[in-house]
Amino acid sequence: MADWNNWYPRYPKTQRRKAKDGIAARSRSGRIGESWWSGRFLEALESAAITTRLSRGRSYARSGQVMDLDVGSGRVTARVQGSRAKPYTVRIDIDPFSDAEWERVERSMAARAIFLAKLLAGEMPHEIEESFRDTGLSLFPAARRGLRTDCSCPDLANPCKHIAAMFYILAEAFDTDPFLIFSWRGRTRPELLQRLRELRGAAARDVRPAIGGLDVVHSGRARTPPLAASIDGFWSAADRSPAAMPPDFSGSADALIRELGPASIEVGHLDLTAVLAPLYHAFTAHARERLEADPFANE
Repeated sequence: MADWNNWYPRYPKTQRRKAKDGIAARSRSGRIGESWWSGRFLEALESAAITTRLSRGRSYARSGQVMDLDVGSGRVTARVQGSRAKPYTVRIDIDPFSDAEWERVERSMAARAIFLAKLLAGEMPHEIEESFRDTGLSLFPAARRGLRTDCSCPDLANPCKHIAAMFYILAEAFDTDPFLIFSWRGRTRPELLQRLRELRGAAARDVRPAIGGLDVVHSGRARTPPLAASIDGFWSAADRSPAAMPPDFSGSADALIRELGPASIEVGHLDLTAVLAPLYHAFTAHARERLEADPFANE
């Protein structure tokens, strides 16, 4: 009987080199990825990868072997330090959405004010996947076949441990900034927010018909004057009851605190205005949803 051990190629064991100033995963044990959206992204990798390569990839990610990470439209690139002196080049490609596809998604997203508020607060709404499904798209790849991965290492397996390490570091980057997912699909944070604000503003104007040249809300009462025209008398407006002043959502929810400037007060190393801004947006979104559900609730 042939001794197959003599035919099987033997490769010398190598030790990975320590990367200089690499990006180490925050998770030191257990699963990597804290948010539901990073978990959805990792499903594509974990459904197809070999368990041993996943464990090695997590080890690489935790030891800081991923040296850098760049997210662009349709492509994520990184350098991963392995056993050789020169780091390996790793790439993950995905099909970005076209402008026409983004137009449909943005209109679906803008129909719910809470989406914009949660995104501004750094959170990805669970229901956001519905906005993509309703337009025949998927924000996250359903399986690894929706991704194209490549590594310059000699390992014939795909994904290799270097690709897996990049996946885990990218998942934690998505935890920190969910807008990176949209950027990967072809919409940057400023582009997406500007478009959602425009669509929300257009929707708000549509429910304020002009009567006799005066912009009114349902019952014919005048709208609140612009912030710039009333900020000097802001503190003297206590006699205006909420019933006499219907809500106006045409401006930015945090316009007042931005107009007043920095508070010179820090909360967890952040300026107070940076802490309050997401709350203002969340409160405004909640009020808007209540008004849209019952336009005459403030009568």
